[in-house]
Amino acid sequence: MTTANKITIARILMIPVFVLLAMSYGRGLQRGAPQDWQRWWAIAVFLAAAASDGVDGYIARRYNQKSNLGVVLDPIADKGLLLSGVITLSFSNWSYEFPLWFPVLVIARDIVIVAGAFILHFLNGTVRVRPSAAGKVATFLQMAAIGLCMLQLTISTHLLTLHGWQLHVAWVDVVVDLAGLFTLISGFGYVVGGIRQLHAKGHGDPKPFWES
Repeated sequence: MTTANKITIARILMIPVFVLLAMSYGRGLQRGAPQDWQRWWAIAVFLAAAASDGVDGYIARRYNQKSNLGVVLDPIADKGLLLSGVITLSFSNWSYEFPLWFPVLVIARDIVIVAGAFILHFLNGTVRVRPSAAGKVATFLQMAAIGLCMLQLTISTHLLTLHGWQLHVAWVDVVVDLAGLFTLISGFGYVVGGIRQLHAKGHGDPKPFWES
C-alpha cells in the first residue's frame, strides 16, 4: 500500500474520533459541565484530517503514487470528513448549531449527485463529473462554516437602527447562508450536466411505440 493511501486511510479513521470528541463536548455543555479540552481536541483532529487531504495528494503526485484504491478512498475520506462536521455540529448541542436546513441541503445535494452518477453509469456506461467552480466555493464555505462553529466565532455586527428596530448580523450565519447558496447552485449545475450527458446519448429522445 502506498504512503498516500495510508494517509487517506488515517484521515478516514480520524472521522469517528472527531465525532466522539465533538459530541462529548456538546453533552458536557448541555449538562453545564463542558470539558473545553474536548472541543480543542476536536478542532485539532478535524484540522489534521483536513490538512492530510493536501498531503496525500501532494505525495501521490510528487512520488507517482496514484492508484485505483486512492481514486476510491480519497473522495470517501473528503466527503466523510465534511459531512461528519456538518451533521455533528448540527445536533451536538454546541453553543452554536447549524440551522436544520443546512445539513439537509448538503446531504440532499450529495445524494442527488451519487444517484445521478449511478443512473449515468447504468444508462451511458460512463460518468463524467468535473468539479465546478460553484462546487469548490461551496466546499470552501462549508469548511469555513465548520471552522467558525468549532471556534465559536459567532461575532455579530450592528448594521442599522430603524425606528427603534436594530439589525444585527452574525458573521457565521452569513457564511452558512452563502455556503447553502453555493451548495444549491452547484447541485443544480451537476443535475444540468447529468441531463446533458443523458441527452447526448439519446436517452431523452422519445422512442417509437414499437420499441416500447
